[in-house]
Amino acid sequence: MAATSSATTTAALFFSVLPQPPTATRTRTTCHRRRHTAATRVRCSSASPDLSPAAPSPAPPKPQIELEFLGPKAGADGSYPVDRAAAASGEKLLRDVMLENKLELYAAYGKLMNCGGGGSCGTCIVEIIDGKELLSERTAAENRYLKKKPDSWRLTCQTIVGNKENSGKVVVQRLPQWKK
Repeated sequence: MAATSSATTTAALFFSVLPQPPTATRTRTTCHRRRHTAATRVRCSSASPDLSPAAPSPAPPKPQIELEFLGPKAGADGSYPVDRAAAASGEKLLRDVMLENKLELYAAYGKLMNCGGGGSCGTCIVEIIDGKELLSERTAAENRYLKKKPDSWRLTCQTIVGNKENSGKVVVQRLPQWKK
């Protein structure tokens, strides 16, 4: 029995060494490289778990902050004009939201002399009427420029809308220094 088994093994080795047609050799070489790569890189095989991405599950909706911007001056009937916008919580500065929605941000002096959002001029002041807890904490720049102003006044270039987890409504008075 041992002689037959040895002869079969020798025959199998002999036939595996015989040259094959060029396409078969190319395929065989490719297969050999794949096996070698599979051994070194631990690639997927029929026995490996499927590592391909499954159908993406729907992402939960991002928390939104609804913003209402009150105009700087009351109309003839005594009410302030209101502009509305929304922003994903924790992703944008209040200044960016206002500029994207083309809302008046600066007084006359600020239009000419603003710092462009660097927090070094203090011209982008707003007053938070409602929802102040949905905004970021005051920064050092805000404390420097607003130290004699009410706590509800903020610099839009330093105020982040939301914190990526909260949602709600914020009411903002634009150009509070005009409100008298």
